[in-house]
Amino acid sequence: MQQEVFSGLKEIPFLSDLPDQTLLGLASLAKQNTFPKNSFIITEGDETNSLYILLSGKIRAFSSDAQGKEVTLLIQTPVSYFGELALLSNQPRSASIITLEKTSCAIIAQSDFKKWLSGHPDVAFSLIQDLAGTVRRLTEKVKQLALSNVYERTIQALQDMAIKEDGILIINSRPTQQELANMVGSSREMINKIMKELTKGGYIVIKEKTLRIERKLPASW
Repeated sequence: MQQEVFSGLKEIPFLSDLPDQTLLGLASLAKQNTFPKNSFIITEGDETNSLYILLSGKIRAFSSDAQGKEVTLLIQTPVSYFGELALLSNQPRSASIITLEKTSCAIIAQSDFKKWLSGHPDVAFSLIQDLAGTVRRLTEKVKQLALSNVYERTIQALQDMAIKEDGILIINSRPTQQELANMVGSSREMINKIMKELTKGGYIVIKEKTLRIERKLPASW
């Protein structure tokens, strides 16, 4: 398990340049846990403060209001991490995390991380830079929700999730229409209509869990 956690830590930007022996020391502090599909790992408002490394599975981070309306902040697959804000703060969790399939995480408690960090103070600056990047991404998402229409938010979300393979943009683990609707603050019915039109126009090809962007997506609809 420690080797698996070590490999996950190597993928975290603010830790990736550290010597292997240093990361192995951090990996030794982690505890592994497996969560069934549709399980809450974190609930918004929780008084918890651990860092989670996503080793396998898929999660959705979202925020909701008093009426239960949800906005998806992001969907994550391995190898990635979440909960990093809690490492430097004792504030309640700002978002909920739910599993979209069976998921395995390595969990590092704030107290253990802080003790480890005291021996590696240079990591603190890298962590602050990483958190600043997170804030910028969330700020951009808020701007999109406020200033863009549903179609514009949808194509932006698809482009953000896609990676280039052999010159083609591909989403290898595409979200469901409901997940995409939650991401862009829309209804599933509207997303269904947009995806049908993009498919009909030959802009995207959907096959099982994969979505291929075959042509440049129109800027407006």
